Amino acid sequence: MPSSGGAMPALPPGFRFHPTDEELIVHYLMNQAASVKCPVPIIAEVNIYKCNPWDLPGKALFGENEWYFFSPRDRKYPNGARPNRAAGSGYWKATGTDKSILSTPTSDNIGVKKALVFYKGKPPKGVKTDWIMHEYRLTGTSANNTTTTKQRRASSMTMRVRFI
Repeated sequence: MPSSGGAMPALPPGFRFHPTDEELIVHYLMNQAASVKCPVPIIAEVNIYKCNPWDLPGKALFGENEWYFFSPRDRKYPNGARPNRAAGSGYWKATGTDKSILSTPTSDNIGVKKALVFYKGKPPKGVKTDWIMHEYRLTGTSANNTTTTKQRRASSMTMRVRFI
């Protein structure tokens, strides 16, 4: 069932969008980083850090209990690598260990999957919610293999797939 966020793309009856971690990295995130458009617009571009998680389903192009987004990487400090995960009325907090995503044919590390939980309020006194997000990002090697020099210079164009 489509979300109410946008116009539903023309999909065959019974279509389900349940990609594996590797498929998300190889067929969607690498293409997005290389500015290759998806033949069927199924993943919306949304700055999730400007939203509360309960507002995101209305911005999705497709999904019922799980939604996918490309979101720009926001940094806590302009010259730092630390991500800014403040969002809406709270913040996303990393939980567990990062999972490496490996390419099936080569066993190369092509990406990383990180689990985050949404907390309402300000750290460290935020209140944990039931909203969970899985963040996917390209590793340095896969990002360099899929982008041109011009695209690498435009670091603000790097996007990540997320779902809640």
